[in-house]
Amino acid sequence: MITAFNKLYPHVIVKYTNGRSSALTDLFLHETSKHQPSADVIWTTAVDLQAKLINDGYAQAYSSPEKTRIPGWAVWNDQGYAPSVEPFVIAYNRREVPLSDVPKNHFELARLLKEKPKIYDGRIATYDPNSSEIGLLVLSHDVRATPETWDLVHQMAGAHVRLYANSYDMLDAIAKGEVLIGYNIVGSSAMEREAHDAAVGVILPSDYLLSALPVAIISKSAKHPNAAKLFLDFLLSQEGQTILSRHEMTPVRTDVRATTHQFAVDPGRVRTIRVGPGMLVDMDQQSRARLLRKWRPAAQPR
Repeated sequence: MITAFNKLYPHVIVKYTNGRSSALTDLFLHETSKHQPSADVIWTTAVDLQAKLINDGYAQAYSSPEKTRIPGWAVWNDQGYAPSVEPFVIAYNRREVPLSDVPKNHFELARLLKEKPKIYDGRIATYDPNSSEIGLLVLSHDVRATPETWDLVHQMAGAHVRLYANSYDMLDAIAKGEVLIGYNIVGSSAMEREAHDAAVGVILPSDYLLSALPVAIISKSAKHPNAAKLFLDFLLSQEGQTILSRHEMTPVRTDVRATTHQFAVDPGRVRTIRVGPGMLVDMDQQSRARLLRKWRPAAQPR
């Protein structure tokens, strides 16, 4: 993406910092509070954190010329733009998980762990909601989707689930066979890994599919606001969206064709976590604390 952008705008220097959403947000807030140079563009799957930054006045409004070519639900108040749709999937080790064991949905995963606890003991992985902002976000929306989520949490606890802070480490463990099944992994990471690693398989749950709209914002105090606008425009452009699609990120533009798994599902079962005022509920500290209090005992083996 950056290479293609620089071909169009060779005079713009792009410094890219990758990391956990909460750590990047904390860094941005710290640098901004100290009036130090910070990120001009922030782009993350942690929709709740982005919604709070917008609500707290850290994002500047910008009406991108590409806005007319993307759906209205991918834009919030000209401050938050979603260049892609990110599903959360189940990943598994193709070499060690028999086809008959591959869970097609949430219920089948819970049943598998209940019926074959010895086989999958210590070889199940998911996010740790205590250390992963995305993990906490998807847990809260899983619970909203169905109360049966807690049964799945209990079954994973009984299988001594391994908890991770990011998808990359989970996928590495799956590829090595240290973990057999990973739950709620970021879809683009899992599908790109599947495309290049025969050991990794991906399932889009058949009962419901949680997805998020990774949101990009331009900092209100951006030191290079014009360059930031150019980069956001490129993310939303046909060329930029095509690049995202090639790397298993589902584009929002209707004139860019999605590839492989991308939304080859019934739209009726896609539950999308969208940026907007409703996301502020996910940032309520009391609600988050209650959810984690319920998670902790549920995630402990009985």
